[in-house]
Amino acid sequence: MVDRGFSSTLVLVLTTEANANLAEGLANELLARRLAACVSLQQIQSHYCWQGKLERAQEVQLLIKTSQHQLDALHQTIKELHSYETPEWIYWSATASDPYAVWVAAAVEPVEG
Repeated sequence: MVDRGFSSTLVLVLTTEANANLAEGLANELLARRLAACVSLQQIQSHYCWQGKLERAQEVQLLIKTSQHQLDALHQTIKELHSYETPEWIYWSATASDPYAVWVAAAVEPVEG
């Protein structure tokens, strides 16, 4: 039987970077600043309209797991560090198992000292 003891929330954030090096650098900085508990990277092909033209690019998508209280700081940091003029910023609340949500919350707590 599947444990359906879902009662804790976390926030998922989606952005993309131009290549693996930029994505890894951004992910590492978000983790070092404790703004993310985990960042999953995936190579994708994006098709989009930009400044009136149809575009296509190989990118790396970052799925960032964080807490609600770190969302504003995470957004500011992505705007500061991102290589794109207009970085993708999509976020939503997600329901997670209690142990995973507790781990996320602990991983993004500022270190005292």
